[in-house]
Amino acid sequence: MASRVLPSPNRDYAMGLARAFAGSILFGLPLLMTMEMWFLGSSLHPARLLVFLCVNFVILVGLSRFGGFERTDTMAEDVMDACAACGVGILGSAAVLWLFAIVDGTMPLDEIAGKIAIQSVPASFGAILARKQLGSSGEEAEEDAAVRGAGYGGQLFLMAAGALFLSFNVAPTEEMALIAYMMSPWQLLALVAISVLLLHLFVYGIGFAGQHERPEGMGMARTFLSHSIPGYGIALAVGLYVLWTFGRVDGTALGQVAATMAVIAFPGALGAAVARLVV
Repeated sequence: MASRVLPSPNRDYAMGLARAFAGSILFGLPLLMTMEMWFLGSSLHPARLLVFLCVNFVILVGLSRFGGFERTDTMAEDVMDACAACGVGILGSAAVLWLFAIVDGTMPLDEIAGKIAIQSVPASFGAILARKQLGSSGEEAEEDAAVRGAGYGGQLFLMAAGALFLSFNVAPTEEMALIAYMMSPWQLLALVAISVLLLHLFVYGIGFAGQHERPEGMGMARTFLSHSIPGYGIALAVGLYVLWTFGRVDGTALGQVAATMAVIAFPGALGAAVARLVV
């Protein structure tokens, strides 16, 4: 008797979910093994964590439009895609945290929920991007690019998503504030200039696969002013938001906050550039 084969849509969705779990582990593993994240999960203010999860969900809906793990054609499908990514992120994070003995049945429920919730953010990013990075063939990628091309607003959104992901990976650590404290004002200014330059070169200058062409009719200077400078501004804003979420600006002098923003905007700018290349 011939073996029964799942209908193609079901089989494709099952493969998409498998890739999503793989992506969630790959993207989330560095923070799943970071001690600061374990403590933040139980100490972060619940309101800030809730806002952060809501912001993350909005980002996931947008990412679904440009590269989710299942083809979507409507906003409702994008929302469902984002819900699936959140679910995968939660389940994957819970499984790894349990395996590492970071959570167990003896802990209070709110502590377990907090630790899993905060770790699910990078894991859900990996889940939503898994289709593009782990599964798309060349033909499928070209088709997606044609259907889901991002306009100017979409490109800025992708920058924000990339900046959020990479900033989130370093913001929980004490090293961000320490680096900002040790740097001189001249070094901070140099870091800002290098961040903007690298953001621009990563997207338009040095020939990475997936690199964007400059918009038609725009010279280098105009592209720099209309895309790269706003991209760095987005990286700064996202950095400040993530620092606030983790309580890194509470009771801190304004100058030190500005210096820490410049430091965290360095990986944020690179994340903004890379997001435009890979999504």
